[in-house]
Amino acid sequence: MRLCRFNDDRLGAVTGTGIHDVTEIIKKLPPQKWPAQFGDALISNLDLLRPDIEALVDGGDAIDPETVTLRSPVANPSKIIAAPVNYKKHQDEANRDKEINFGRDVKTIDHYGLFLKANSSLVGPGEGIALRFPDRRNDHEVELAVIIGKPGNEISRDDALSHVAGYAIGLDISVRGTEDRSLRKSIDSYSVLGPWITTADEVKDPGNLDFSLTVNGEIRQQSNTSELIFDVPRLIEYASTFYTLHPGDIIMTGTPEGVGPLQPGDILAARIESVGAMNVEIRATEGA
Repeated sequence: MRLCRFNDDRLGAVTGTGIHDVTEIIKKLPPQKWPAQFGDALISNLDLLRPDIEALVDGGDAIDPETVTLRSPVANPSKIIAAPVNYKKHQDEANRDKEINFGRDVKTIDHYGLFLKANSSLVGPGEGIALRFPDRRNDHEVELAVIIGKPGNEISRDDALSHVAGYAIGLDISVRGTEDRSLRKSIDSYSVLGPWITTADEVKDPGNLDFSLTVNGEIRQQSNTSELIFDVPRLIEYASTFYTLHPGDIIMTGTPEGVGPLQPGDILAARIESVGAMNVEIRATEGA
């Protein structure tokens, strides 16, 4: 199953014929109380709601995806977790490129661990990316994003994939500089998730997925998740030794070689095998 959020917080189930509006299913979510519990309510209850969603798809008309604005399919993650330098060839290019390394020796995820991105940076592909700091280099980074479906702490590698609700394409946009990663990568619109959540049952092996990114039709990044240093189960195991993972939490698994600068007017086209494909427009921040 593939689920998207579109326009004014409509919920859609995506099939070969288009998007089926299943927003009425939201009425079946348990009422929220203050203070709100950690985790995304829809993701928390996805298994319970799935039969009703599928029933609505069978009886509904389809909407052309080109006619809607796709937003982040996860509305309320408790956190966005990201994996720095999780592909060896990206480490090699970062050490060659002074505009990336700023004179530092770039190590891998084994050295850096993980970092967090602000939830306020999260957008969907239809909302686009608004570049800030035009006098500095802003780079694209395409990655497989993992959406947690079941809460857990100290999760074992063997049990890790049972905690996954699904997968999406992630774009981790970075302004280059000497500041901490969490600051440089948490700018509004610098975390793109989409085009939808593809549920875990539709992805046979997250450790063997081809993916790519083009800018204005030119291939910039192309790799396979088999090249990850920390694969998906290890990332979940590792993250959960530091944080309790909640439904809707997003793990961006890291980017391969080929990162490069963006300019207003650029069109990014990203795809991940078995997950989906999306186009994202780049614009200047108002007043920049």
